[in-house]
Amino acid sequence: MMPPLILRPVYRRYIWGGRRFATALGRELPPGADYAESWELVDRGADQSVVAAGPLAGTPLGTLVRDRGRELLGRHAPKPAFPLLFKFLDACRDLSVQVHPDDARAARLTPPDFGKTEAWYVVDAVPGSRIYAGLAPGVDAAGFAAALRQGRCAEVLHAFEARPGDCIFIPAGTVHAIGAGLLVAEIQQSSDVTYRLHDWGRTGPDGKPRPLHVEAGLEATTRLGPVAPVRPATTTDPAVRRLVTSDYFLFDEVEPPANWQVGGDDGCHFLAVLSGSVRFAAHLDLPPLGRGGCVLVPAAAGRQEIVAEAAAGRPAKLLRVALP
Repeated sequence: MMPPLILRPVYRRYIWGGRRFATALGRELPPGADYAESWELVDRGADQSVVAAGPLAGTPLGTLVRDRGRELLGRHAPKPAFPLLFKFLDACRDLSVQVHPDDARAARLTPPDFGKTEAWYVVDAVPGSRIYAGLAPGVDAAGFAAALRQGRCAEVLHAFEARPGDCIFIPAGTVHAIGAGLLVAEIQQSSDVTYRLHDWGRTGPDGKPRPLHVEAGLEATTRLGPVAPVRPATTTDPAVRRLVTSDYFLFDEVEPPANWQVGGDDGCHFLAVLSGSVRFAAHLDLPPLGRGGCVLVPAAAGRQEIVAEAAAGRPAKLLRVALP
């Protein structure tokens, strides 16, 4: 049996990052105040999640997908690479306004890539923090192009104050930005194609404006209108609320009882702890997972029972990702 896998995070440092992976998620970080992204699940070339402990310690995720794909992915095997990327983002400053192409457009790039459909879950929010998702009502493609070229991008974006627990689904082709003050969990297609449309007039670390991709971004903008937080749906499991059902991933919010089961459906499951703590059966020799802890449950692990407990006065809450 391939056991549940604890993976080492891969950190990315950008000008808009901070240190909340340490202060909010309890991570040990090297010095620096620009830790922007923590990639918890990734298989993209040299960017690899690596198993942190147990009999598979030191093994990259990509190696497991290639060599033991049926055990890991179950009914979704074979795959050339793990198709999803999960990350935490610490936005201490506004992210640039961006858009990602869909699969058809990304496939025409050199080299070809996948499109990028994603979903965000707001883990923490400074009061007044904003999400920019889609365009304001009544803004058409021509109006958006004119505003962008005239430096009026902010005027035509749809924005709202974000609150912890909000989930925002961003299909490829949707203009978007994460605002300052947000700690976000993101699930996305494994793609790195981003068109930066607007950067709020700031400069990069070298003192120069960061490049924009206005024309390519306009061509990739295929979805107009505002985007609002999703309305979670009930499921057959009373502990689980479905946030997103898409062609690429299923995204759930879980409030587990003291004993809860995951897996056993011939597919893999990825769990991220938002509050409280969870632990697996003692014979698996896995450490308890507190806030920010993540685990990948392979298909071959079968149905696993976890014990959920409150921590720091908060009951356990998880995010779960699965392939459809």
